[in-house]
Amino acid sequence: MFALLKKPVRRSPKPLQTVKRTLAVGDRAMPLTIKENSRATRITLRIEPGGRALNLTIPVGLKHFEVDDFLSRHEGWLKTKLAKFSLDNPIRPGGAISIRGIEHRIEHTGSLRGITQALVIDGEHVLKVSGLEEHMGRRISTFLKKEARHDLEALARRHAASIRKPIASVSMKDTRSRWGSCSWDGNLSFSWRIVMAPPLIIDYLAAHEVAHLKEMNHGPKFWALCGDLCPRMDEARRWLKLHGSQLHAIDFS
Repeated sequence: MFALLKKPVRRSPKPLQTVKRTLAVGDRAMPLTIKENSRATRITLRIEPGGRALNLTIPVGLKHFEVDDFLSRHEGWLKTKLAKFSLDNPIRPGGAISIRGIEHRIEHTGSLRGITQALVIDGEHVLKVSGLEEHMGRRISTFLKKEARHDLEALARRHAASIRKPIASVSMKDTRSRWGSCSWDGNLSFSWRIVMAPPLIIDYLAAHEVAHLKEMNHGPKFWALCGDLCPRMDEARRWLKLHGSQLHAIDFS
């Protein structure tokens, strides 16, 4: 009799775990997403742009108490980092929103009909918003998207003409990981939140993405071209690094 040879049973790997919970950081209740990563060798904690949520990447099989211990040890660091994000949402009557770097007081007209308008009244910059108060955030974000498209499309096409490169399309998005993008076929996209920044920063973003029409990388030639299009590029980059996350922090929902 020949012994029956059994093929080894191949077990499919366990699916990577993702856990969502809320973490108390001082006076804040922060949404926390914990994800296993098969390539992770250590714990990585990241604050989402705008300080709205936390992401924790962990090695597979890490014990719960090890996660809790890590979070406990980094509570002070989190408090310091989150302190620059105000808990007060400015999108309300009497609040203030920056448009092209200028603070505008938000005034709810009380009228159900009407358009959102940025005006100067007795020397004060005011953003008049009609409609129901609970729809204020949506109405303001719609206004900002329109203003952003107006500025960025004009700036991008001007820069593109100077380097003789065509633009296929320009679109507005609410991306968190990047301020803009450029595809190989000439489609440019921008975060409309940039319209809250000063004009120099808006121009830099347009120049940055247009430069990618010619240089699809971040090599020396790209930065040289970007500097030609926006001579104050370094100043704009510093501003975005210092203040960009605060634009992401504003909640329009």
